[in-house]
Order: sequence, then structure tokens, then C-alpha cells
Amino acid sequence: MGSKERYHWQTQNVKISGVDDMVLLSKINEDAITDNLKKRYMDDYIFTYIGSVLISVNPFKQLPYFTDREVDLYQGAAQYENPPHIYALADNMYRNMMIDCENQCVIISGESGAGKTVAAKYIMGYISKVSGGGPKVQHVKDIILQSNPLLEAFGNAKTVRNNNSSRFGKYFEIQFSRGGEPDGGKISNFLLEKSRVVSQNQGERNFHIYYQLLGGATKEMRENLGVTTPDYYLYLNQSGTYTVEDVNDKKEFSDTMEAMSVVGLSVDDQDMVMQIVAGILHLGNIAFREEGNYAVVESEDFLAFPAYLLGISQEGLKNKLTSRIMDSKWGGKTESIAVTLNTEQASFTRDALSKALYSRLFDFLVDSINKAIQKDHEEFNIGVLDIYGFEIFQKNGFEQFCINFVNEKLQQIFIELTLKAEQEEYVQEGIKWTPIEYFNNKIVCDLIESKLNPPGIMSILDDVCATMHAKGEGADQTLIQKLQAGISSHEHFNSWNKGFIVHHYAGKVSYDVSGFCERNRDVLFNDIIELMQSSEFAFIKSLFPENLEAEKKGRPTTASSKIKKQANNLVQTLMKCTPHYIRCIKPNETKKPRDWEDTRAKHQVEYLGLRENIRVRRAGYAFRRAFAKFLQRYAILTRETWPRWTGEERKGVLHLLHSVNMDQDQYQLGKTKIFIKAPESLFLLEEMRERKYNGYARAIQKAWRKHIAVRKYVKMREEGKVWFLSVGISFLSCTVSTA
Repeated sequence: MGSKERYHWQTQNVKISGVDDMVLLSKINEDAITDNLKKRYMDDYIFTYIGSVLISVNPFKQLPYFTDREVDLYQGAAQYENPPHIYALADNMYRNMMIDCENQCVIISGESGAGKTVAAKYIMGYISKVSGGGPKVQHVKDIILQSNPLLEAFGNAKTVRNNNSSRFGKYFEIQFSRGGEPDGGKISNFLLEKSRVVSQNQGERNFHIYYQLLGGATKEMRENLGVTTPDYYLYLNQSGTYTVEDVNDKKEFSDTMEAMSVVGLSVDDQDMVMQIVAGILHLGNIAFREEGNYAVVESEDFLAFPAYLLGISQEGLKNKLTSRIMDSKWGGKTESIAVTLNTEQASFTRDALSKALYSRLFDFLVDSINKAIQKDHEEFNIGVLDIYGFEIFQKNGFEQFCINFVNEKLQQIFIELTLKAEQEEYVQEGIKWTPIEYFNNKIVCDLIESKLNPPGIMSILDDVCATMHAKGEGADQTLIQKLQAGISSHEHFNSWNKGFIVHHYAGKVSYDVSGFCERNRDVLFNDIIELMQSSEFAFIKSLFPENLEAEKKGRPTTASSKIKKQANNLVQTLMKCTPHYIRCIKPNETKKPRDWEDTRAKHQVEYLGLRENIRVRRAGYAFRRAFAKFLQRYAILTRETWPRWTGEERKGVLHLLHSVNMDQDQYQLGKTKIFIKAPESLFLLEEMRERKYNGYARAIQKAWRKHIAVRKYVKMREEGKVWFLSVGISFLSCTVSTA
């Protein structure tokens, strides 16, 4: 579809609804931004630009503009040609990767329920449709698309704020050949919310897979796994919520099983996956009672099914849940002694086993997807980051602290690359510029993760965990005291009697430290690991590969140190790519379409920094590129630069700009790059380039047609000569015979 057809489509089908690029707003404040987003949202336009940044508002309903027609419309089109759309951003990423030979990534951010996971699906779906074909490529595409329902089944859950909330972080790299065909991929997962396996808040559910299994299992599966209705299981009945509106768990189970087949899991492995899921449910129903200050299993009948499903002895399971072998050093000697647990400790051990089984099973599924699409060598890739949104609940614990820390790091990337780095680049390149002030949240990141001077919250937490008693008694209170002593004067920190408050970029969050230290230690005792290594099933043994003797030495790795490492590795990966941004906004808490809560939307506009983003974009330059790359792309526009410019690169760029009569107030030349102010000026260059190529294409076609015509004429002439010759010979022979 050409520019004229696209323009016709716009004028015929799209009514004016606010401004589609908020750089063009007459007033730049939170109220004006919120009003513009509301106006568009009420008219079912959920996408709006701030320059190249896409703002997406969750519509809480299916919209009709995600069809093949839109794929055709946005493929190869410039941003200004069509209304704002996630397909435009996806197409821009794909084309930039091919043109500049550089890796791309999209960072999708926003709070829980703002629509990040759906946005990630649309991007992967679009790229799958516009990239190349072939059996191998189609196989990779199938796995990339089918990984979504599989990972959602095991990694998503209903929360109070979102019916399909991602309870893990995912960075999906789609790898491409030099021809632009997706021929591989890689998933990095982190921060799985393991605590959800054993407990949920009122109105929430456990991970989807449990309800899918109980709703969709065949009669034979139900008998083999011993499963019944959700209300029977402790791990499912604490919240009192078993269904999700508009979700068919039975159908979703069928989709999940199909997805497992597509990613290459054998039937035996699929059976083992479901066996472990059911085994965890049965583990949760093992209850304990107190006898003389010690825990005993309340009913040994409840041991039978989990032991059978996990391939371990019933007696071994009972012993490991109610007692523990501990090493005691005395007089230079180390001896092992059996310690009997109380009911609280026994329940903790049972839950620790359930969480370990589930998280390792989840890692196995991610590894299985990676093995199915892994590639020997990297060429180009597009990364899609889909992670938990920022969370503020009535009670916020260790999980929310970790989630919000990662979101704080992602906000730092956005600030570094869209506000700070952009302004610093103008200074480095000698561009005339009036600096824009903004809040840099690096101070909050340092408060959480700093190692020294002063140590951050995570460092203090790790120190408390390193010295805490095996039972963990009093450790959380010690944590509060050490935080108060170490960082109470920090401007973004406050403490209270049960925890502490962090002034995040998205607002103040009060954290209750109850259970912080135990969750941070994230210890799975050796007794439990040995028990699982004794399983008769090789599949389950493989989930527990630890060398226990080697791992006894050294300080155990804590959950917060793992998360800090993962977050910093993620930041390094993203910084190596050309970034694109989708800022998702949740318009209401009712999860209903056309419902707009002004206060809630305005708060998100404020903490996402949209006003500062508009001001920087409005005052700055929409496009910048190194002189050499600019010359390479637009050389075709003049005889002097085509096929290559032999002089100084800066002069070549100036020659090109003068040849297209670009106004001098539309660009500045830095030390190594050209900066162009308005997108329209860039689009003019692109259109002229396209016309040149079309002209050359027509010249080639004309020459080819002439060549074909000449060949045809020569051939006809030769054939004519042969015909005349044959006719002449026939005539002569007839004349001779008559004579």
C-alpha cells in the first residue's frame, strides 16, 4: 500500500481524537496529558506517541485493529503515515535491525494490569507475520508463539489487580538470520513469585496451571493423579477464589498441552510435568499437630499420594518434613545430629519443598523452549522485555520489594537513555541546547543496592541473614534496627515499627519486614534435596542436580543478591541494544472498558515521567545519525554522493541537505553526527530516497523490456530468414521439377 492509499485510509476511517503525538500538545502538564489520553481512550484509540515512545492504555476489551489488514498497513510505512499503533513500533524495530545491522529491544513498563503481556504478544505476533518463511523458520515461529500460552499457564495468575498477571519476569530474544528470518531465540526468566505456590491473598488464585489441570484433566488423568476439585487443596482454598471471569480453564488446559507438544516435550515428559503439579497439591494437604513440642504428621494417609507421585518413600517424606540433620562443631570435631521440628518449622519445610519443586519445574520448561530454538551463533536479535509491573498493595512483603527494585532499575534505563543520555549527547556533540530538569532515580537504586558508603537495604539484609540463628527468630526485628542505624537519614527512606518505607519513583511504598529474612535466605535444606535425589523418577532427580558436599563450603547465595545480579545483567544486555519503549497505563481498577479514573491515570502520567519526556523531545531532535551512516543511506539522492562520497563526511552531509533544500533551522551538525529536528524533515528524505529507487527501478525495467524486445525482434528476424530461405528453396525445387 503506497502513501496515497494510506492517507486515504486515514482520512476515510479515522476521526480526530486529541493529538496522536503529544509532542504537539499546546500545554505541557500532567492534566493536559491525562485529558488527551482520556479523550483518545474513550474513542477507542489506545495508542499515543511521544515522539518514538509509544503510550498504550489498557482497553479491557478486544479491539478490531489487530488483523492482517493492519499488518499490511503498517509494514514498511513511515510513522507519520498511519495512526499510532504497536505494529508501527514493531515494524520500526525490525527495519532498523535490518538497515543498521544493530540489535534492538523494547522495554515494556507500567504497573500490574496495564497490559504489558498483551503488548509483548502483539509485537511477537507482528514480527512473526512480516519476517521470512521456510520450514525451519516456521518451526521457530511456532515455538516462539506457542511459548506464550505455556509460560502464562505456569507463570501467570489472577491477582486483585489483574486477572492474568505475569508473576515472573521474561526477556525474550528473537534471533534473526542476515536475511531477516527468525531462526532462533532465547528466553531469560527471573523473579518467579514462588510464595504464590503455597499462599495467596483473598480474591487471588495460585498459578493458572493448577486450575487448568483440575478443570481439563481426562478421567484417566484424574484417577492417576488423584485430583479432585480446587476447594479440597490447602494451596488453592486459602483465597476462596477458583474461577476467573471470561476464562475457560478446561480449554486453556488443552492449549497448554498442545504448546508443550509444539516446543518439543515428549509425552512422558508432559506426564511428569503434570505429575509434579499434582504432587505439589497433595504435599500442601499434609498437616501437622503438636506432640510434646514436636511436630507429627496429623494423618499419614495424606503422605501416600505425594510420595507415590514424586517417586519417594512415604516414611522418608514423613521423616524429612518433621526432622532435620544438622552439623554441630564441638572440640574441633563435626558431628551430625537429628533435630526434631515443631509444627511451624515442619509446615515451613513442606512449603519450601513445594516452592522448590515448582520453581525448578518452571526453569525446566524455559530450558526446554530454549533448547528447541537455540542457535549456534548470534547475528541479529530483537529483545522483548515483559516484567511485573510496579506493585503497591495493602501489605507489601519481600516479593513486592524485589519487583519494585527491578522496576526502579528499568525506570533508570529510561531516564538514562531518553532524558540524561540525550541531553549529554547534545553537549558532547556541541549542539546548542537548553537543559531540561528531571528527577533522576539513581539515588533510589543506590539506596536499595549500594554495597558501601552507606550500604543499601539489600546489603544490610544480607548481613543480617548471614548472622541469623537457624530458626530465624528475631532476625526481622534486627533488620529494622540495622536499617534505622544505617540509613535512617536518607531522604528516600523512613522506618516504622513493622518495617520501612521507600520513596520510589512511582510513589511511597511501605514494606512489612515480617518474613523478609527467611525469604531472602531462600534455603532448601540438604535433607530435602537428598530426599528428592532418591526419587525413582530420573526426571525429578534431574531437577535437583546439587553436589551437596561441594556446596557446604562458602556463604550461601541469597535471593536479593541473585535478583540484584540478574537485574544488573539485564540492564547490561538492554544497554547493548537500540532501545524502544512502550509505557503502559491502567485506566481503572474495575477492569471494565470505557471506565476512566482521572486520579489513577494522572498518578501514572506523573511517575512515568511523561511530561519531562515530552519537554525533552519537543526541545530536542527527533533523529540523529553518524555522518557515515547518514551518507550511506541517502547517497543515492545526488550524483556527487552516489555510489560513494569521496570527500570529508561532514561536507558530504551538508551537500545532501542543501540538495534537498532542507531549512537550516531543521538541523544541526555535531562533531560526528547530524541532528534533525522534526520527523517530517526526515520523512521528506525517506520519500525522496524511495522515489530515486523507484526511478532507477523503472529505468532498469525499461532497459530490460527493451532488451527483451530487441531479442524478440532478432529472433523473429532470424526465424523470418529461415522461413524465406525454406520457401525459396521449395520454389526453386518446384521450378526445376516442372522444367
